[in-house]
Amino acid sequence: MSWGTELWDQFDNLEKHTQWGIDVLEKYIKFVKERTEIELSYAKQLRNLSKKYQPKKNSKEEEEYRYTSTRAFLATLNEMNDYAGQHEVISENMTSLIIGELTRYVQELKQERKSHFHDGRKAQQHIETCWKQLEASKRRFERDCKEADRAQQYFEKMDADINVTKADVEKARQQAQLRHQMAEDSKAEYSSTLQKFNSEQHDHYYTHIPNIFQKIQEMEERRIVRIGESMKTFADVDRQVIPIIGKCLDEITKAAESVDHKNDSQMVIEAFKSGFEPPGDVDFEDFTQPMKRTVSESSLSNSRGDGKYEPKFGGKSKGKLWPFIKKNKGAGPEDFSNLPPEQRRKKLQQKVDELNKDIQKEMDQRDALTKMKDVYIKNPQMGDAASVDHRLSELEQNIEKLRLEVQKFEGWLADVEGRLPARTEQARRQSGLYEAQNTSAVNSCAQDRESPDGSYTEEQSQETEMKVPATDFDDEFDDEEPLPTIGTCKALYTFEGQNEGTISVAEGEMLYVIEEDKGDGWTRIRRNEDEEGYVPTSYVEVYLDKNAKDS
Repeated sequence: MSWGTELWDQFDNLEKHTQWGIDVLEKYIKFVKERTEIELSYAKQLRNLSKKYQPKKNSKEEEEYRYTSTRAFLATLNEMNDYAGQHEVISENMTSLIIGELTRYVQELKQERKSHFHDGRKAQQHIETCWKQLEASKRRFERDCKEADRAQQYFEKMDADINVTKADVEKARQQAQLRHQMAEDSKAEYSSTLQKFNSEQHDHYYTHIPNIFQKIQEMEERRIVRIGESMKTFADVDRQVIPIIGKCLDEITKAAESVDHKNDSQMVIEAFKSGFEPPGDVDFEDFTQPMKRTVSESSLSNSRGDGKYEPKFGGKSKGKLWPFIKKNKGAGPEDFSNLPPEQRRKKLQQKVDELNKDIQKEMDQRDALTKMKDVYIKNPQMGDAASVDHRLSELEQNIEKLRLEVQKFEGWLADVEGRLPARTEQARRQSGLYEAQNTSAVNSCAQDRESPDGSYTEEQSQETEMKVPATDFDDEFDDEEPLPTIGTCKALYTFEGQNEGTISVAEGEMLYVIEEDKGDGWTRIRRNEDEEGYVPTSYVEVYLDKNAKDS
């Protein structure tokens, strides 16, 4: 099967067919290129989707990813990012292995095709030239034969005419001979040209054209093989990333299987546990007899007074920490005293761990610089040993500061850990009435009260009063009258009340005193009907009504 023998007369059709083959190849290149663009677009959309749902750093959302379910979701997002990367690999490999290779091959194919068909046209032009030469020789031989016949007829006519002179007859005879000779020469030339043409024609149709068409056939077959290989590569590129994509999907499955509902429930307890005991039963108060009204030692109000913090119950009392004072949304105190005991302990422990890590980092840097200094001392040409002294001094100072910070937070942590169990036992023992212990309990509460930036919110009144359940707490407070003024005070210094329960004052400002220092270092003051809070006692000069003085 050869195009040279089977298609010897189909030069034009072969030229069209081979051009169509190149068009098909270019169409396939365009198809693969559009596929790569789709893969890149898909990968970009997957990456943007993964990024969109990633938790923001240093945000509350990032803290939520400590649960197994949210960690599994985060793992899914990360795996989707890797999944997108594999589609980028598909695009890159198709671009380099198919588009790039085929584009170069098409250019080479066009040049080869052009060369082969140029040779074919050249061979056709040569055989056409030989044919024209044969036709010219043939016409010349035909013309010379006709001229010789006419000359012979003229001679015979002259020779038969008795009136013609002998000289004229001789002239006619010579002319006829000349024409016969010319006809013989033309015949010989025509014969030679014909033999040459036949030889050229044989070579053309049995040698030159078959060779040229064979090369074109081989070129076309290579094109077909090449496009088939490219299609196989197209599939292989996809197949190569299937194991990695499968691994991504396996990791997503593994992350999903790691979701532990029991663990997440326990983490909710650890995150929100306050450390307080639930309130005890409210005691019955008999109003039929004139007796001192008392309250249960384990009532809701007293349980709030025993600890520094108010537990958050449902209802309107949620978040209400200081009566008549708006909640301060600023940063909490350094010792986390605004948190419930259990949460405060966790925060303090976390802070201690962070500080210890910082100390270790500083010590590692110090040790590295010390080794460097020793090297410089032993090999002065490598560097100046004195150049690291300043940095070593800074590191020592940083380490000392961090150690002091650790001691401070460890002191607070020890205080919380030492007090929580005792208070828990006390809460467990509380029940019923406590007529005899009421006064001592009130005094103990006042002594234990810490700075008002904590969550302890209410002083136990020296006068007995009925405490209400949490659901009615806000309504009762809203209906109470403000505390009466017991004196005035003058601010000796400016105080920025940034924590809950405190109030900001300016130096020299005059305010009303509504509750004197109970021994905790804080005095409760009022500026107007809506603004009141605590300030450090050392920041104000108090004038009680019995000793009132002009400012």
